[in-house]
Amino acid sequence: MTPEEYVEAVLGVVERIPPGRVMSYGAIADYLAERSGRSSARLVGSIMARYGGGVPWYRVVNSVGRLPPGHEVRARARLAAEGTPLRGAGVDLAAAQWWPPD
Repeated sequence: MTPEEYVEAVLGVVERIPPGRVMSYGAIADYLAERSGRSSARLVGSIMARYGGGVPWYRVVNSVGRLPPGHEVRARARLAAEGTPLRGAGVDLAAAQWWPPD
């Protein structure tokens, strides 16, 4: 998978996350690892920071449910509007985590 294809794959996974659910950067990296040969949560985070504006970026959180840095207020409002289970300053991962069915 080329770097450009990996960017498209990451964005494609994010587009599939249903309302009210989330995935972590690491979960996205793990989901794509076998196909891509890459498994880096940091790379997924960089891709989201650079190219994620056109997808539901607020549905991607860190490994403990923390919201995207610098965008916490907007992300929290969007997640709350979708009925995403929230906890403290972030997301309740145990209740909201999603994995693609395929």
